[in-house]
Formats: sequence, structure tokens, C-alpha cells
Amino acid sequence: MDYVLSLFLGIGLSASCGFRVFVPLLVANVASLTGYLPVNAGFEWMGSWVAFGVLVVATLMEIGAYYIPWLDNLLDSIALPIAFVAGTLLTTSVLGESSPLLRWVLGLIVGGGSAGVVQAGTSLIRLGSTATTGGLGNPVVATIENVLATVFAILTIWLPLIIGVLAVLFVIYLTRKIAGRRRKKAMKPEA
Repeated sequence: MDYVLSLFLGIGLSASCGFRVFVPLLVANVASLTGYLPVNAGFEWMGSWVAFGVLVVATLMEIGAYYIPWLDNLLDSIALPIAFVAGTLLTTSVLGESSPLLRWVLGLIVGGGSAGVVQAGTSLIRLGSTATTGGLGNPVVATIENVLATVFAILTIWLPLIIGVLAVLFVIYLTRKIAGRRRKKAMKPEA
């Protein structure tokens, strides 16, 4: 059962990376510093004070940058691979006792995949907001994403099974929406 909980913990934290890359890393760092979140060997740096300082600065810069109208869309274009890497690291770092190969494979597929799908979904929402409001609605979208990243990451630490299941359902929902959008686009006759 510990392995299932750690897998759902990784999924929940990784999905949070899709909203904001550094918020879940900071939450995991604080949880590790307080002894609440054990990390695997090789990931001790996640529970260090140096990582805390770096993650606080990175988190504040990321959150602030999403309130600058043109910069938010630019960040979305580079956030997908960064979220994928962060999700992979988070899942791999918390998975229970297993072979390193299995941890990294699950980290890549489950953690990186969850973060990537959520990030793709939030990018589409921001593009829609930019198109319909000329960017004036983007600060509202940014605020919602900030709150979701923070609340989701904190709740994942406390309730990994419940939040992990919700994250899986959310990723499935977003995957279907993105695939449906692509199908509609492919079926549209070209002008």
C-alpha cells in the first residue's frame, strides 16, 4: 500500500507542476525539510536549505511573470518541457523502495506525463483567454492557476490517495479534451 500512496503522491505533485512548475517543488521541499516527506536516495537535495532559497526565488519569479501580459504566453511556450522535467523529478523522488529503473520509468511516464498534460491544458486556456479578452483576462487565469497549484500540492502531501485519484481523473479529462480539439481541427475542411 505504501507504494500506491507514493505513486499517487507523485502523480498529485506532478499534476500541480502543470499549473506552476516551481510551486509543487517548493511544497515538496518544505515537506521534506520538516521531515514530513521522505525522498529517495539521490534526491536529498530536495530537502536542503539551498534548494529552499532557490525554489522560493524561482516560485516568486514564475508567479510574478504570469501577470505580465505578453510574458505569460511566452512562459507557456517553454513551460511544457520544464513541467515535464519537474513532474518526472517529483514522482521519481517520492516513489517507494523499488529499482531505480522502475522509478525513473514511472517518473517519466506518470509524473512527466501528468505535468505535461495539465500544462498543455492550461496553455490552451490562456490562449483562449488571450483570444477572447485580448489578454485582459489572463491575470484572472494566472490567479486561478496559482491557487490551484498551491492548494493541490499542499493537499497532495496530506491526502495523497484522494488527490492522486483526482489528478488521474483530471489528466484523463484534459487528454480527452485536447484529443477532441485536435480531431475537430483535423476534420475541418481547409479553405
